[in-house]
Amino acid sequence: MAVTGNDLDRAKETLVKGELVAIPTETVYGLAGNALDEKAVLSIFEVKNRPAFDPLIIHTDSVEKVMQYVSDFPEKARRLAENFWPGPLTLLLPKKTVIPDLVTSGLDSVAVRIPNHPILLDLLGRLDFPLAAPSANPFGYISPTNAMHVNAQLGDKIPYILDGGESSVGIESTIVGFENNETIIYRLGGLAVDDIEQVIGKVTLMPNSSSDPKAPGMLKSHYAPRKAFFLRNKVISENGNEQTGYLLFDKYLEGVNIENQRVLSFNANMQEAAHNLFAYLRELDTLPVEKIIAERVPAYSLGLAINDRLQRAAAH
Repeated sequence: MAVTGNDLDRAKETLVKGELVAIPTETVYGLAGNALDEKAVLSIFEVKNRPAFDPLIIHTDSVEKVMQYVSDFPEKARRLAENFWPGPLTLLLPKKTVIPDLVTSGLDSVAVRIPNHPILLDLLGRLDFPLAAPSANPFGYISPTNAMHVNAQLGDKIPYILDGGESSVGIESTIVGFENNETIIYRLGGLAVDDIEQVIGKVTLMPNSSSDPKAPGMLKSHYAPRKAFFLRNKVISENGNEQTGYLLFDKYLEGVNIENQRVLSFNANMQEAAHNLFAYLRELDTLPVEKIIAERVPAYSLGLAINDRLQRAAAH
């Protein structure tokens, strides 16, 4: 298993050598490598078994550094950055040639963000390169929200895990891009659409499933448990069937073993539900059940992103 700790010097040394480090962010844990080093980037794809046509997000710690890697920073992008960076916002911007095509899967735009995690920001401030970092899990599986999740999945494939505690947001960042003066949300995530629209006005949602994605996290099947997984608008118990696990929004089902149920938020709080989503999916996947049934959450605020993840998991 990988060494786990909070040694920033060790994390930096490992990354400088071209090796990979699992890093904490406020969204989920990432599998990080030097974004300017093609060999390191290739290692990310290999360790995750991630298809090369699925682009990566790069992470750094300041807008000044972001400007080293993008050729244009539209006014609306600047306003979003001023309001939501550091935070769960990724901007899709035209890239400079310094960013390898492998990072962007040959696309002309690069996904970039400044994460809101003190340990990671400290590490990024010590580096003279950005980090390419998709979620630190085998491709298509549930994203990790703590160091133990990473070690259980990839611990035999990476040298170091930087432990920053539980991810506070719990789902990936919202990805925003710009086409023909139109603002487009390519991936729903930890920043609500309403919050974005309050800053820059109306946006277009385009979180479609694709085999030829323009941004990370757009593939049809993603975030899936190993068990058979089904999504319902309303969940009804299967007569107390002990072979079924349930992922529910705000209350237990009657007549079903509580140990086979996970409730995202008894207070119907969307932030709490998002925070618990991947952890509870992972717990259900380890239970002695044959399948998992989940219910959609109300479609507002972060509920849109939660339902997006559930839909992609059900497509597995």
